[in-house]
Parts: sequence; structure tokens; C-alpha cells
Amino acid sequence: MTPTDFISAVGPAARTSMQSTKIPASFTVAEAAIESGWGVHAPGFNLFGVKADPSWHGPVTVQRTREFLNGSWTFVEARFRAYSDWLGSIADHAAFLTSNQRYRPAFAYTSGATFAQAVAAAGYATDPQYASKIITIIKAHNLSQLDA
Repeated sequence: MTPTDFISAVGPAARTSMQSTKIPASFTVAEAAIESGWGVHAPGFNLFGVKADPSWHGPVTVQRTREFLNGSWTFVEARFRAYSDWLGSIADHAAFLTSNQRYRPAFAYTSGATFAQAVAAAGYATDPQYASKIITIIKAHNLSQLDA
């Protein structure tokens, strides 16, 4: 899927989610692009690579994934959440962000770039370049228009 196709496919669901959660659609699309490789790695419509832990009672997909275990990288079979569409994945991701108090300060911002900086500052990702990568995608693909 090309970036343009991905934005066309995921953008409407991100905008729908934004209406109820206040998470900027530009942020959602940019993060989904990073996490799923522009939709290439999104089995079961799982844009964010969310695993199916014991609390998950919905459908799952079993995927081969690379994980760092006992001091080295290895391939394992893991259970991931599966959704019926992009909106399901986005809604689940939004529920995680909205229910976690440490991300609450991010909701003061309406732009995807500042939202990304705020969630990064709250410890969302281990990648020190996380916010920068999100912002680069937002700017390169004019995703801010999704927030209007």
C-alpha cells in the first residue's frame, strides 16, 4: 500500500475517532504508518501491533514476530489483537491513550505534532526520536489537514 492509499484508507477512521477522543487524526495516521509500515504489517487490521494479553476477549491472529528475550533476538509466535476494520484498531489505541492518566496533558493540544511531543514526554515510546518521526510524517504528507 502506498502512503497515499494508506492515508485514504485510515484517515477517515482517524477523523471519526478524533471527534470523540480529541486525539488529532494526523497523530493517529502518522503513528499507524510507523507502527504498521504504511499498512503492510497490519494483520487483522491491527495498526499498532497490540498483543492479545489475557484481558483481551476479542478475535486474535497468531503472527511470527521478533522479540528480544534472554539477551538475544529470537522469533516467536505471538497472539495479536484482531479487528474487523481500521476503526476498531484506532478505537482500541485511543482507549489506551484516553484511559491512561500520564497522557492526560497531551489532550490540551489539537495539533498532531504537539500531541506527539506531549505523549513522548510522558514516556509513551522508548525511541528517543519518536516525536520527531511522527512530526516528520505529519509534515511530509500534509496530515495536519486531517485535524481541521
